[in-house]
Amino acid sequence: MKPTAVMLLHCQDKPGIISEVTKFITDNKGNIVYLDQYVDREDGMFFMRIEWELSKFLIPRDKIRDYIETLYAQRYQMTFNLYYNDERPRMAIFVSKMSHCLYDLLARYKAGEWNVDIPCIISNHEDLRYVAEQFDIPYYVWSIKKDHSNKAEVEAAEMELLKKEKITFIVLARYMQIISDDMIKAYPHHIINIHHSFLPAFVGARPYHQAWERGVKIIGATSHYVTAELDAGPIIEQDVMRVSHKDTPESLVTKGRDLEKIVLSRAVTKHISRKILTYNNKTIIFS
Repeated sequence: MKPTAVMLLHCQDKPGIISEVTKFITDNKGNIVYLDQYVDREDGMFFMRIEWELSKFLIPRDKIRDYIETLYAQRYQMTFNLYYNDERPRMAIFVSKMSHCLYDLLARYKAGEWNVDIPCIISNHEDLRYVAEQFDIPYYVWSIKKDHSNKAEVEAAEMELLKKEKITFIVLARYMQIISDDMIKAYPHHIINIHHSFLPAFVGARPYHQAWERGVKIIGATSHYVTAELDAGPIIEQDVMRVSHKDTPESLVTKGRDLEKIVLSRAVTKHISRKILTYNNKTIIFS
């Protein structure tokens, strides 16, 4: 795998942005291997993802950000993020008692589908330790009291571990606890959740039971970035399946778990691939 740089950027749409950025790369002997862009006509915003090979690039890796900042970011009031494909993201998985999403994530990881490291699995219960042991991944448990009196202490310990393991993003694989504002601020748009409904319908707890009571004919699952507002962060991926009057709350749960696994894994894949740009509580998903 040749080393490449990936830049995600957005700014007010103006003539010449693509030309300027691509000229900067090619003038410095970079070979562009991917370019995708989108203009939001309502807001007049420009979004782009561009990737180029670094093998013959004239600018040292540790200076690229400075060059972009000086040459273009200020001129276009551009917000950008820069990544490198040989720097593997480090993912922490948070779980509670349900194993279906965890098994799916770990199976994809073990199969080599993702260019990612998983240094730890964190839980508020012992129940899934056996799964972590099957995949030889350290499993950490911090129990949270029913009155949440020790929640701040628990999250402080979790944050210390995340920092020690140099975690770059978190996946909540049916983790049944609300994440604090402090952790969300430490990982803005880098905490991925799976919610077992087609948001914005049926937020909060027991969405399958809510769906059954409402008599819906379609159920869904939604993966989104976590924000301070419950189940209201930028949506990354969604999918649905048809159900009928014959279904029970229990059968909806069983059917929904298949959706949850697929939707969550798709979202994680896009995040690892640096294909997601967030703006105004929405996501732009590049192909």
